Amino acid sequence: MSLREYILLAKCPDRRGIVTAVAGSLAALDCNIEESAQYSDPETGQFFMRLRFSSEAELNDIMEYFSPLARRFDMWWRMYPKARKSRLMILVSRQDHCLADLLYRWRTGFLPVEITRVVSNHDTCRKMVEYEGLPFDVLPVTKDTKARQEEQLRALIEQDKPDFIILARYMQILSDAFANDYFGRIINIHHSFLPGFKGARPYHQAYARGVKIIGATAHFVTPELDEGPIIEQDVERVTHAMSVRDLIVAGHDIERRVLARAVKYCIEHRVIVNGGRTVVFQ
Repeated sequence: MSLREYILLAKCPDRRGIVTAVAGSLAALDCNIEESAQYSDPETGQFFMRLRFSSEAELNDIMEYFSPLARRFDMWWRMYPKARKSRLMILVSRQDHCLADLLYRWRTGFLPVEITRVVSNHDTCRKMVEYEGLPFDVLPVTKDTKARQEEQLRALIEQDKPDFIILARYMQILSDAFANDYFGRIINIHHSFLPGFKGARPYHQAYARGVKIIGATAHFVTPELDEGPIIEQDVERVTHAMSVRDLIVAGHDIERRVLARAVKYCIEHRVIVNGGRTVVFQ
């Protein structure tokens, strides 16, 4: 039989012997641990772990053998075949810079995922998406039709069963129920280094205040607007000589990079939510 690679992601109350017990359980199935990362949070008392290991055993057999240990340590855990590609649904409005970057990384193989479809509340990005041979759905939304539009979006999610829903500058506020139902699966890119300038025309606000750095933040979506656990951030220095357009160009570039890195961390199963924060194994 050929070796298969798996990833174990786990968290549990911190106590002695976790690493030894996990390693011993995998060794009993003749698994070989090839990469290991752990973190103990002194504030929450939680222990976090990511392991990459290889084995000739089937995933179901490994999971069945591992389950009693997980119960003993009161462990939240997931086990994934490394070769399995995560499924993404991308939501976008009119601005296409993050979408274009994700599509490029997907097409060239730098982002090994399955994109199930792109959904938008506008028709702006249709040609870009259909050129890549991907389904493109327009779900217009107004204040009066927002609930109905979310029902349509839920139907597409139920049909496609994506692992993650990527808000690639999707300029709509999701309902509390939607954010709660898909918590940990919706990744948003925010146009500032949070906390920062909120609301409309953020780069104009930044220009008016004469900021010296601009940034972007990728985070999981929660009912609290732009307050979800942060996955990735980046900044870039700017000067007084830069125009609003210069700030927008620089900001869009940061947004693309930050969102791509956040998606990569998630599809490689490197992210665990830790209360209002995240643990990201890099």
